[in-house]
This record gives sequence, structure tokens and C-alpha cells, in this order.
Amino acid sequence: MSESIPRPAVALSACIEGIGYWSRGLPDWNAARAYALGQGEIVADAPARPSPQLLAANERRRAPETVAVALEVALAACQAAGRDPASLSSVFASSHGDMQITDYMCATLASEPRTISPTRFHNSVHNAAAGYWTIGAGAMRPATALSALQASFAQGLIEALSQIATGEDAVLLVGYDGGSQGPLAQVSHSRGLLGGALVLSRARAGVPVLRAWLAGPAADAAPGRLARHDADNASAPMLPLFEALAARHDRVALPAGAGRSLWMELSHD
Repeated sequence: MSESIPRPAVALSACIEGIGYWSRGLPDWNAARAYALGQGEIVADAPARPSPQLLAANERRRAPETVAVALEVALAACQAAGRDPASLSSVFASSHGDMQITDYMCATLASEPRTISPTRFHNSVHNAAAGYWTIGAGAMRPATALSALQASFAQGLIEALSQIATGEDAVLLVGYDGGSQGPLAQVSHSRGLLGGALVLSRARAGVPVLRAWLAGPAADAAPGRLARHDADNASAPMLPLFEALAARHDRVALPAGAGRSLWMELSHD
């Protein structure tokens, strides 16, 4: 971003210890980073959905794809950071949760309410991914699930940074969304399947450091390759940060709601 950054009165900061990423055709952070830099292409034989190894086989089959992608990137970020997943507090940010299940629930309740699936019902809540994560990881640490439409990832990042500022040693942040269908797709458009995760900590040498603060909106910028690949996904607003991490850029802004942006400076060791 070439525009000048409004300087903060107060900033939050954290180290970025680990990164996880999954999108159709870009099944991990290495593939996504190479693609973002123009050094790689879409992986033609990549799976259509993740298979998170944190869950037992029967749970992997039953989990909706939004849960699968959230857990896939969450575990990848923890592994990259060398952190025990059970030791981390977590923040899960999704614009819509699972809109395909929401559409099913609404349609079934309107037509044949007695046939509602108990499995789909318990997967319909917005904290489903956080719940699967805490069970699969054996995590007894606090887990937060939030939604703020296109500002979801930025607000999730603010929450994670605030937890670090108030005493947490490290926090896992996960952003994810799937596709919409039915009448909901006309008002809450989303396509594809996308997840990104960061393990943020108070202090660690040799990893990127992020400083963030709220200020006025950023000017529109040309989207990078990751943003163009998943432009129609509801979690696409988080992608400029991942592109900045891939390209080692030193500044980026994400939409934070109410006409503001979450501005960030990045230093790369």
C-alpha cells in the first residue's frame, strides 16, 4: 500500500509464530505463498475439502466443510508455531458460519420440521468450529466465536491482540467461510471454501511482528493473486494480510466495520 498510514494513539502488537491456510487448489500455506508471489499455480489434484487429522475418522466425515477448513488451518498454524493446540486460547471468526446448513434448517423447518437432522442442528450454531476444535485438541482454554460480516477477521484479530495485551502468552486466530445457497445467497453472497489461521504471541525472535490500530478507511487497492482467486468468499477481506506476509510487505489495512480500517505495520526477521 502506497498511501500514508494514519499514526495511532494506541496500538496493539504481537509476534506471528505460525500461519495456516487452505483454499480449493491451495491446500496449505506453502502453496498459497508461492501462488501469491507468482512462483506457483493452483494445485490441480488438490482435494476438494480438507480432512482435519485432529478429528477421529467418523467425526471428519460428519463435520461440515466449514468446520473442516477451520480445523485444518488451525492445526497447521499450531504445528508451524511448534505450539501444543491444547495450550492455546482461540478466536474463531466467520462472516456467516455455515450458510448451507442454515439454508437447510430454514427450508426443513418451513416444510417438514419433524424431519430435522440432529447432526445438522448441532452443526448450525456459529461456534460449531470452535467446539469441534476444543474437543479435538483437548483444549480447556477459552474459545471465542464472533461474526462481523466483512470485518470479521479484523475484529477477530483485535480480540486476539487484546487477549495478548491483557496477559495471554499466545492466542490462535482462525478465519473461515464456505459458500452460501438458497435464498440466503441473494443477500449474503459467498462462494468456495477458505480458511486462514495465525498463532500470535507476546514475544518470539525470528518471526514477523505485527502492530495494529484502528483508523479511517484505507483507499481501495488492486487485489493480489490470493484475493482474486477467492474474491467471492465471505472471508476474502482477510487475504491482504496473508498476501503481505507472503510478500514481506510492511503495511496493510483490513476493513474493520463502521467506516474504519484495522491498519497494520509488519516487520519481518
